[in-house]
Amino acid sequence: MQRLLRWSATITVLLLVLAACAAPGASPSSSAGGSAVASGQDPTTVCAADPFGCVKYGPTDPINLGTSLAITGANSSLGLDSQYGVKVAIALRGKVAGHDVKETDTDDGCSADGGTTSATQLKADPTIVAVVGTSCSSAGIKAAEILSASGIFLLSPSNTAPSLTDPASHQPFYARTAHNDKIQGAAMADFACTVLKVKSAATINDGSPYAQQLQQVFADNFKSKCAGTITTQEAITVGQTDFNSVLTKIAAGKPNLLYYPIFVAEGALITQQAKQTAGLEHTILAGADGIQTPDFLAAAGSAAEGMYMSGPDLAFSGTFYESTFIPKYKEISGESAPISVFHAHAFDATNMIFDAIEKVKLTDAAGNLYIPRTALKDAIFATANFKGITGNLTCNSDGDCANAKISVVQVKSGKYVRIWP
Repeated sequence: MQRLLRWSATITVLLLVLAACAAPGASPSSSAGGSAVASGQDPTTVCAADPFGCVKYGPTDPINLGTSLAITGANSSLGLDSQYGVKVAIALRGKVAGHDVKETDTDDGCSADGGTTSATQLKADPTIVAVVGTSCSSAGIKAAEILSASGIFLLSPSNTAPSLTDPASHQPFYARTAHNDKIQGAAMADFACTVLKVKSAATINDGSPYAQQLQQVFADNFKSKCAGTITTQEAITVGQTDFNSVLTKIAAGKPNLLYYPIFVAEGALITQQAKQTAGLEHTILAGADGIQTPDFLAAAGSAAEGMYMSGPDLAFSGTFYESTFIPKYKEISGESAPISVFHAHAFDATNMIFDAIEKVKLTDAAGNLYIPRTALKDAIFATANFKGITGNLTCNSDGDCANAKISVVQVKSGKYVRIWP
């Protein structure tokens, strides 16, 4: 009896050690989920009862994960960075529900039209189990509508517009691991008034949901919580190249800070032209995560030196990120370091989908795999205390899953340096 107790204790300790050493998104419990043969569930009955049916794979078919990310054009660093995060998750995870995983990659174009095209392409493939995307909120609004209508789950690593998870406009098969810009805008306002000590600010947006909503949250918080003055809120258009009239109008209000949470092409030109605008010589320039890429630094050049940017805090805790994730990211991407700020969010999103698949999977006597679409959605929304790189994630009913942490970086000697908090 004593010998048996010693063996039981030893096994218990080993199991605890294994659980403690598991990588984010790959806990021992992540493979839980019974087959139809074991549970007595009939896949045919379950799939017929699901309003959107099941995704079916043969015994040796790979699970097909879609992506909808900005992988070409001026904002490609944003999308490729997330795509590499997806690839790292697939490589480190191995098989899911006993199957290999393949990707079907599409380009969201960082636009409403791109999101429509991408989602239409993905929904036409009945083997797509879920989609990681989109990169940009403008693409996400359209893609979420199209994919939700087909029961295909869309889990975004970088959409941040508040409207995407607003109860009045949230699509039922949509969630995100990125922060909500209600948090980012408030954090940037706090930084502006408590750290930079500015009393007045102006904003620029490009009409996209991301930029328009983020600058508005910033402005509202700057006025209400900091007693600051918003001198003007200006709008530009995507593709515009001459901003002299806009910047001259802003300069007339003599703002201490100019916040323009837009994207690379227009952001770089505004940065350069602001440095040449009379009246803005002492105005602090600030952007957000849409331009926190090497491409922006290259495009803006020395004009970017000293400016500030808000975005997700990349000071991740634990050794997994540095010792396992980053080496694999470098191997897969060929880059010397991550090229934008949402790679970890994409890794976590991918593993959340994989965990949900493991929980709802069904198999028949022939070894076919079935994944009920509505059950998969429900399993993702039931995610609680998921231990990811970005923190412990718990999804609410409107699709906000992030353990949101915002930081501010400053461009110093041509590099992004985290300075706050």
